[in-house]
Amino acid sequence: MPVSRLVLGMALGLLVFPVQAATVSRLTPPSELFASGSPGPVISRFLPGQRFDLQATVQPDAGESVASFQFFVDGAWVNGPLPLGGGANDSRLARNSLVVETGTAETCIRDGKTTGAAGCVLAAGLPSNTAVVSFRGYSHYEAGPHQFKLVARTNSGRTISAAGNFEVVGIDGGGRTAKNIIILLGDGMGAAHRTAARIMAKGYAQGKARGMLAMDTFPFSGQVMTASLNSIVTDSAPGMANYVSGNKANNNEEGVWPDDTLAAFDNPRIEYLAEYLHMLQGKSLGIVTTSDVFDATPAANAVHTAQRGNGTGIVDQFLDERNKTGLTVLMGGGRKWFLPNATGSTSPQPSNGSQRATRNDYVLPADIVNGWGVVAGKMDPERDLIADFIAAGFAYTPDNTALNAAFARGTPDKLLGLFAYSNMNVSYDKIAGRRGNPEVVNAFGFPDQPLLEEMTDKAIKVLARNPKGFVLTIEGASIDKQAHLMDTDRWIHDVIEFDRAVAVAQQFAATNADTLVIVTADHECAGAAVIGASTLSSAQLAADKLRGKNAVGVYEAARFPRYAMAADGYPATTNVDYKMLIGYGANADRYENWLPSRFPTRDSQQPFPPAQSPANPGVRNKDEGALITGQVAGDSAVHTGTDIPLSAYGLGASQFSGTFDNTDVFFKLGQLAVGGVK
Repeated sequence: MPVSRLVLGMALGLLVFPVQAATVSRLTPPSELFASGSPGPVISRFLPGQRFDLQATVQPDAGESVASFQFFVDGAWVNGPLPLGGGANDSRLARNSLVVETGTAETCIRDGKTTGAAGCVLAAGLPSNTAVVSFRGYSHYEAGPHQFKLVARTNSGRTISAAGNFEVVGIDGGGRTAKNIIILLGDGMGAAHRTAARIMAKGYAQGKARGMLAMDTFPFSGQVMTASLNSIVTDSAPGMANYVSGNKANNNEEGVWPDDTLAAFDNPRIEYLAEYLHMLQGKSLGIVTTSDVFDATPAANAVHTAQRGNGTGIVDQFLDERNKTGLTVLMGGGRKWFLPNATGSTSPQPSNGSQRATRNDYVLPADIVNGWGVVAGKMDPERDLIADFIAAGFAYTPDNTALNAAFARGTPDKLLGLFAYSNMNVSYDKIAGRRGNPEVVNAFGFPDQPLLEEMTDKAIKVLARNPKGFVLTIEGASIDKQAHLMDTDRWIHDVIEFDRAVAVAQQFAATNADTLVIVTADHECAGAAVIGASTLSSAQLAADKLRGKNAVGVYEAARFPRYAMAADGYPATTNVDYKMLIGYGANADRYENWLPSRFPTRDSQQPFPPAQSPANPGVRNKDEGALITGQVAGDSAVHTGTDIPLSAYGLGASQFSGTFDNTDVFFKLGQLAVGGVK
């Protein structure tokens, strides 16, 4: 039967019965103390006052049910003692929830009320009397290690308990603080990606680089370990979120820990850097990407979900929780999630390209709403999200012409730019369009898209209006996407575009001494390696497309490939004589002719993909390229677990040297923003 407020209150006064065999199958935050009994390493760490959820999955003996629960930290009650007789106005009660599945019909008890929300359905394989208990939005200020404990009581009065630990990382005050933090993330960009871009953009003379990338000139560098909570090989969701939450997340999850309910948006939350600094200092948040804005990296700065693919709910949460994150700038692709879809169906595809649907939208349970002070959300595929952003004070720009026009009228207070239905065109094709060959960008239907360095410049201008400072994440997204597709010419071109955005941020930091800029990646993609150069001219390659491995010159046969840069700052062509060749250690099968592909490979996220795009790398060049067998199944190269470089410039840059975990970056940023550097 439902647990009432009275039962929750009275349960705290029950006699303590002997503890039976441990039946807590999950305890959150994750800890090695709970998992193995070892107090170290400490898995979950927080800045002072950073908020997070406490949660446990409790499995009573057959025939019993969980009647009440308590969380303790260092022996002190977190969610009690609750007042006897109800306590309807007690905020701690509103942040508690007990979710129980009974047979095939779930019973959800949140804030003392029984509901039938579908999100309360538990994961398959759990006993029917399993309960998920939560306390939302907890925070702790005392630095050092802490033990937390869950004590649950069954309807028969038995006690079930489990313990874990976490750490609060202290902040040393009295230093010079970073007002602005700019994180430039080249998605999938490992050391080889950076090297290849330097070779193409700068060239070599007798073994010496003729010049350096902007990111090469940063004075401090480190090496980052990138594992996620559940794998040595991360995907982009925790790959980004770990930097800005200080905590490990499962693959596909952002701003949350895993739980045992099926709902994607009710998982236990961790407060992001932007949320923490907006609450503490009033900083603004900017997110700029060349991907669809719902994608893992941009969303993992502001959105809390266990399913990185739930686009409708993700973009809604950007706006719905802007008062918590300080969101002021959002630019990239992804218009398909913002356009109203009256029927909520995407098959057949609506003529306006909308992909909004109920199946990937969200409604938050009351305990999250109360515990975090956020909007509940709504299943509303018919929502006109662009109109709602405009009503919230955002200037909206659908293309580069409109973007420039908006700034010609003066710098907007807030900015939304959506320049494609989904992922933006890569710089290889955008530059071709600007040079008078718009075939590809016209085929996608968005010929007037800004480059990443142009978006970066505009974002900084808007964010710099806030005298309290800002956090800005800038993503070069298609370094990863084109490396997955093993389209070498396109991903190298995108590293160059990304580096030009790095230069814009560096110039801002050079004249704003209270700014820190870091350049890094969420992971390495494809196991890319500079293996040598073609032994053939471009004409010879075109005439003999089946040479494959026999066209690869290694060691001294590679010599020094030479590329010419055009006045716009990009390669005049990537198809030069004796061009640089890239190999892949985490690749799928592909047909290779070492020549640039006329059209990019099919992007499954596009609602209206061009018919000219090859379906996948397994058929691209099939009739005119040599088969190169890969290491993995399928049609796509994969991420690797290789450490990746991080470069830092500006205030506090010296803190980013050596080898460190991706979660360590969060605490370095927190120290610099709040305590400063002496």
